[in-house]
Amino acid sequence: MGKNKNFSWLRKLILGLAALIMIAAGAFFWYANDYYQATADALEALQSDGLVTITETDDAITFAPNGETPEECVIFYPGGKVESEAYAPLLRSLAEADLLVVVAKMPFHLAVFDADAAEAIMAQEESVQDWYLAGHSLGGVMASSFAADQSDEVAGLIFLASYPSGDLTDAPFPVLSIYGSEDEVLSRESYEEAQEKLPDDYMEIVLDGGNHGQFGDYGMQAGDGTATISPNQQQQLTVEGITSFIKNNRQQ
Repeated sequence: MGKNKNFSWLRKLILGLAALIMIAAGAFFWYANDYYQATADALEALQSDGLVTITETDDAITFAPNGETPEECVIFYPGGKVESEAYAPLLRSLAEADLLVVVAKMPFHLAVFDADAAEAIMAQEESVQDWYLAGHSLGGVMASSFAADQSDEVAGLIFLASYPSGDLTDAPFPVLSIYGSEDEVLSRESYEEAQEKLPDDYMEIVLDGGNHGQFGDYGMQAGDGTATISPNQQQQLTVEGITSFIKNNRQQ
């Protein structure tokens, strides 16, 4: 009798745990599949032309300027729950400025599941001399984690509406931080606290009228502020800031 009771209790426990796991898994997949998708304009920017050649694999999208092979590459980590394709207009513009650009495709659209995505990209692009890690929002946090671990391989780090996950005060590479004045998704308190983790000479650019989501093209982000400049204007200002940052680093 006692054995039967113990078996019944154990069976109920196993069934209860299985139910909890199924509920948790279902909730996660619902969360992960509720993501921001690229707009029609972003998808149009994925077409190759006389200026930029775009290639796509299961793991990344590459924007290569036509002509001489660039010696500098920007590896981009997308924001949390944002489709990689949504950054095509921004990244295409960087390629038109003669930079090789590769955006990683993250599992479940969350960079936390592949913070080392840049490693495989680096292994494939043998002609590159200088690697720049960049990321938007959560992508920037994860890009900074990779940069900190591979500091000898990184020429610079670029945050878009983001901040570092760990201490970069002694990082051997320069850091650029760009965010919009109307950004209401980025926690300013967390951002200010994180500045103590950056090198003293890091560069900061505040885009007057920009918000959180307009670094990409995926529509209005929940909780974001209303931008007073267009997505194209915000992205062009971002391209100017990034290219100037890389040019200055090149001359040093």
